[in-house]
Amino acid sequence: MNPLLRDFYGHQVWADAEHWRAIEAHPRAAADKAIRDRLHHIHLVQRAFRWIVGNRQPMFTPTTPDDFASLADLKAYAREYHEEIFDFLDTLSEARFAAEIDVLWFKDPPLRITVAEALAQCAMHSHYHRGQNATRLRELGGEPPATDLIVWYWKGRPSAVWGD
Repeated sequence: MNPLLRDFYGHQVWADAEHWRAIEAHPRAAADKAIRDRLHHIHLVQRAFRWIVGNRQPMFTPTTPDDFASLADLKAYAREYHEEIFDFLDTLSEARFAAEIDVLWFKDPPLRITVAEALAQCAMHSHYHRGQNATRLRELGGEPPATDLIVWYWKGRPSAVWGD
């Protein structure tokens, strides 16, 4: 697998876990609808990209924030994705990384990109929305963690610590 993509996904799981721990440590943030909705969006899109670069079977079934009775249930949904993504990525050949796919949610005009480009977008998308939640966490009086890719490198590429 491309070493940079492997880093993006190692960083993604670590940064998601850091993000979750900071939110859970601050009751106002943990109860905030905007944060919860964005957490759901982050993890829904991660799953959507996992599906779109895979064999697309079975059909992708989107969820809504209301499908999760508690924040803990949403966190379990997030962790489930992270627990299987590296095994999935390890199954992809160089030819598959280079293969072009249609990104179904872009219609006019349609979007055709490589599997590697789609995977890079998934990692960058998660980072973008973690930044939004970090801003909201600070607005609520919490302290967002530093989750930049360079911080992950500086700390020696640590594993995710989910805090439970």
